[in-house]
Amino acid sequence: MSQTEMPTARTRVVREPHRGAYDRETANRILDEGFVCHVGFVVDGQPYVIPTSYGRSGDDLYIHGSVASRLLRHLREGLPVCITVTLLDGLVLARSVFNHSMNYRSVVVLGKATLVDEPQEKLNALRILSEHILPGRWADARQPNERELKQTAVLRVPIEEFSAKVRTGPPIDDEEDYSFPTWAGVVPLELRAGEPIEDERLQARIALPEYALNYRRRV
Repeated sequence: MSQTEMPTARTRVVREPHRGAYDRETANRILDEGFVCHVGFVVDGQPYVIPTSYGRSGDDLYIHGSVASRLLRHLREGLPVCITVTLLDGLVLARSVFNHSMNYRSVVVLGKATLVDEPQEKLNALRILSEHILPGRWADARQPNERELKQTAVLRVPIEEFSAKVRTGPPIDDEEDYSFPTWAGVVPLELRAGEPIEDERLQARIALPEYALNYRRRV
């Protein structure tokens, strides 16, 4: 796969440029930890931003949905797309309201989506999507049947033109505000899995799988 020189004019971080990162390792770590991406595109002059699940395999992102959805109906035609993923790590409370912030990690990918129509690649892409969310579940659940596969479209977006942006650390106040008498610091945020809730129609003697009992997000 061709490699786009990083950063491009479209992906260079302008605001707080020291927070920009353009290496694949940083971008991949963020993508692999996230659950939901937002896909932006324009149809007849109208912008749309659609949240959806995704999966990554190497230098490709996969998204899927109903063949009748606006997202899949237009993106399969090769429209330019912007995909973003954001992880929120903390609320940054400064001494002044103006300097409040958030600690976060984000990725922006620009490119064009292409339809995955080869049957084996399509099935493998759906497995990648499933394993991205809950590793181990694909093998335990019923596989998609022919009708379900016909109703589902899968798109591939190469991760070629991208950038990441990361903020960490404490608040940054104006020097004269450090004497202002209010609490300042960071309120950490994290996504945690709760205790699994059994389906009321679960058959007897089916044990809770390890991947659900001790679910941990990849970091």
